[in-house]
Amino acid sequence: MDKEKGKKMLPTLAFSTLMLMTFGNLGTSMAFALQSSNMGRIFQTLGADPTKLGFFFILPPLAGMIVQPLVGYFSDRTWIPRIGRRLPYLIIGTIVAVVVMCLLPNSGSFGFKTSTALWFGAISILFMDLSSNMSMQPFKMMISDMVNDEQKDIAWSWQTIWGNIGSVAADLFPFLLTWIGVTNVAAKGELPDSVKFSFYLGALILVVSSIFTIWKVDEYDPETYAKYHGLSEEDHIGENFFTIVKNAPKVFWTLGLVEFFAWAAFQYLWTYGTGTVAKNIWHTTNAASAAYQAAGNWFGVLSAIEVLVAIIWGLVLTKLNDKIRKPAYSFGMLVGALGFWGLSVAPTRFLSVIAFIGIGISWVTINSIPFTILTNALDGKHDGTYMGLFNSWICLPQIVASIASFALFPLLGNDIPHMLTVAGVLCFIGIFAVHVVKETSVEKGDID
Repeated sequence: MDKEKGKKMLPTLAFSTLMLMTFGNLGTSMAFALQSSNMGRIFQTLGADPTKLGFFFILPPLAGMIVQPLVGYFSDRTWIPRIGRRLPYLIIGTIVAVVVMCLLPNSGSFGFKTSTALWFGAISILFMDLSSNMSMQPFKMMISDMVNDEQKDIAWSWQTIWGNIGSVAADLFPFLLTWIGVTNVAAKGELPDSVKFSFYLGALILVVSSIFTIWKVDEYDPETYAKYHGLSEEDHIGENFFTIVKNAPKVFWTLGLVEFFAWAAFQYLWTYGTGTVAKNIWHTTNAASAAYQAAGNWFGVLSAIEVLVAIIWGLVLTKLNDKIRKPAYSFGMLVGALGFWGLSVAPTRFLSVIAFIGIGISWVTINSIPFTILTNALDGKHDGTYMGLFNSWICLPQIVASIASFALFPLLGNDIPHMLTVAGVLCFIGIFAVHVVKETSVEKGDID
């Protein structure tokens, strides 16, 4: 295909359309937030050895590495009249996620012995991540399918903003429920009602937001899609999965290098963040204590602060252009590195808030800028597959970080806060990796 024929001709969408297209990410991100901010708390409450916590955090990213590329590959080849190309996968993922969100917080409430409860929790986490990945991927793909380059920064920023609004609500649920009188302690090995009800509320909101998007968004039919992307309707036929990977644009790989360091850092935040706050501020390592559960609630508040900052910074990122996109990427990595290090040593709640301001800026940065750069470089033929595969650059570093923790944690004296120092170092290395990335745009005729 020659360069001119392959150029995209996507129309400019109304702002209301961009809002409708991205709104459903609120509920899906709420599911992820409940999982990520409570996983350490859940498994330590169930009786997990802190030195083995990394094991439980391997399963979710492993699920993401499998599910999102498959959803992308098959949705590229799916079209169901009146439903769409990507939306069928949102429907299936939402249904499964809701069921698992009701089971996971009850892992310790079925009378299982500790080892069985931990396995039940691990399997529940696995299925929750499988379904959440299936429901999240359509939102990413629809932006690539329908939004032109001039509106990509706006679309990806609002995608992240809606997601962060969902996340901040989810992170605050345990704290707010405790504040209104829901119990925040439970029998040994069981999760308190504040955590259980948080998951139930999240499941309800996931259903509502998904229904809203499915009802309001109309995906381009195959003929219109091919027309807007400068393709024939059969352009994807005959290319197998491995050929598609081989022909990935160069920026797919260079962005992956940056994402590796960023997501490995966040994996240590999710795994050891609650324990770090509990040890540094509440001076406890006893997961069954009221002090530890109070620290767990505060970590939820900190996570809410993180996403509130991300919402505000996301509005700044809607103003990005080709000249300042990469400098903004480097800045996000820098303040993230400072935030992780700050949390590792913060002795007070106030200083932990300061640390999470930097982490929040980093969070919205790695969830918006890389996707703008990637989708600008895609030609429309296999966008779903590449978007799914790009998730491997999010999942692989989480797996590597979790496996590495088995050696790092004892090497660093079995001291949980030290793992957040490692996160800061990883994010700092990512600053230099940004300079390897070279932006290209199919729509503007700039092709690798």
